[in-house]
Amino acid sequence: MTEQDSKLQTSERQSVPVVIMCGGMGTRMREETEFKPKPMIEIGGRPILWHIMKIYAHQGYKDFILCLGWRAEKIKEYFLNFHHLSQDFYLDLGTNTTRTLQNCQDDFRITFAYTGLSTLTGERLLRAAKYIDTDEFLLTYGDGVSDVDMKQLCAFHNSRRMTRGIVGTITGIHPKSKYGLVVPDEEHVVSSFTEKPLLPDWTNGGFMVLQKEFMEYCEKDQMIEDALINASVDGKIAMYPHDGFWHSMDTYKDKEDLEKLWLDNPRWKIWDRVGGSNVG
Repeated sequence: MTEQDSKLQTSERQSVPVVIMCGGMGTRMREETEFKPKPMIEIGGRPILWHIMKIYAHQGYKDFILCLGWRAEKIKEYFLNFHHLSQDFYLDLGTNTTRTLQNCQDDFRITFAYTGLSTLTGERLLRAAKYIDTDEFLLTYGDGVSDVDMKQLCAFHNSRRMTRGIVGTITGIHPKSKYGLVVPDEEHVVSSFTEKPLLPDWTNGGFMVLQKEFMEYCEKDQMIEDALINASVDGKIAMYPHDGFWHSMDTYKDKEDLEKLWLDNPRWKIWDRVGGSNVG
């Protein structure tokens, strides 16, 4: 990237960038991902990637760096044709001109960074580092949604950075048990069943705030999780506890669950709560 390109990019970017990992093959959802990347799997008629970007954009984070890999062209094509795919438009075949007939509600600013076909996430971040022109940035994966408050997450991160010198903050969520739990009494007579309850433990929900210094812990052929572990050994990682909504899409069953939630109670649809517009 030339010095002129760097200056242009810096002038165009108006907020802390959000890096989204979009390059994996999604092998556990092969029925969906054989011909498209996992972030392009649709929930409510829109790719889950769009849902994730709406969560951030509604909270003021509209600059995105997409780390592309498997079927990268599908993500590029979707956003290059976004206005025509998501809105009514007029087409004059004689002059080959088009005119959209609605005002677009989405004003994302996107950097498309091809980071390799089978690259691990830690190395993807290193390859995309040249497009990150701020000391602090947000990072997430292209397969999970939440109602986490990004402003509070960043404030938490910066407070711990000031007092403890951390270089990254993860969002901690309570994982849900894969199985229903049985509660017996002292004579082993079952008193209740609990269907897949939330566990008291914490796991990384994938919504993170990182300093550029964090990349010193990243290596080639390494997952971001390995870098987080290495940084945590030095006491450089904090956890922001989130007791609100969170849902990942690891299996086709997860996709079906998200589809049902979208119809009944899409708790991650924060852009439609106050001052938002229903474009979904």
